[in-house]
Amino acid sequence: MKIVVTKDYESLSEVAAAMVLEKMMLAQRVNLSLTAGATPLGMYKVLIERRKTLRMDQSNIHYYNFDEVPLPKAEDNFTMGDLNQAFYNHTDIDRANIHPLPVDGIQDYEHELMMNGGIDLMVLGVGADGHFCANMPGFTSFDKGVFEIPIAPGHKLYDQLLTLTPELPGEKIVTFGPRAVLRSKQLVVFASGAGKAEIIQKIISGPITEDIPASILRTHPNVTFILDEAAAALVDDVNII
Repeated sequence: MKIVVTKDYESLSEVAAAMVLEKMMLAQRVNLSLTAGATPLGMYKVLIERRKTLRMDQSNIHYYNFDEVPLPKAEDNFTMGDLNQAFYNHTDIDRANIHPLPVDGIQDYEHELMMNGGIDLMVLGVGADGHFCANMPGFTSFDKGVFEIPIAPGHKLYDQLLTLTPELPGEKIVTFGPRAVLRSKQLVVFASGAGKAEIIQKIISGPITEDIPASILRTHPNVTFILDEAAAALVDDVNII
């Protein structure tokens, strides 16, 4: 486990973008899995600007989503819509190289991904409750591969989704579980802000427990936590860059 602590969110975004760009420039097929949400927005801004100044063959770069919420009446499902708005629509990525996680047929998706070499780099955020992807406390276990969580009105996760989108969600969430995530060759986990300090301390230094799903991520042999100073406030013995 490697921990990188930066002075602020802007430098966190630069460091994360540099790690993604390093993979993008490999002269081989590269399978990336990038996260939606607020934390990666700065990283995407940097990536969009850097890609404008680099002449590089992008045909070998493929993008795989690691979770999805169906929005039956929307143009895009939840995660895909977020990634389109934050990154995909602002680049010249060949849409054939973007592989959305399907609501149905997730085992076929997982098999196809494995046949194509698996994920080379997965970038993850973590929630204040310790979740990653859609691995929420009480709704996942460490033995899960790619799996689905049934939801309906009145269900905790359904009601949480209503606070994030004006569209009504479908009947399930699909996500990479811990076992599927840990198969990735490299993980980058980032967090920003004082509101993440307590959970980051538990993820990095506390017990590995399904009550804090992201605690399992530190067992990966090639994981880097990128934290700004505020998020790392309760983590001992780290250097700030």
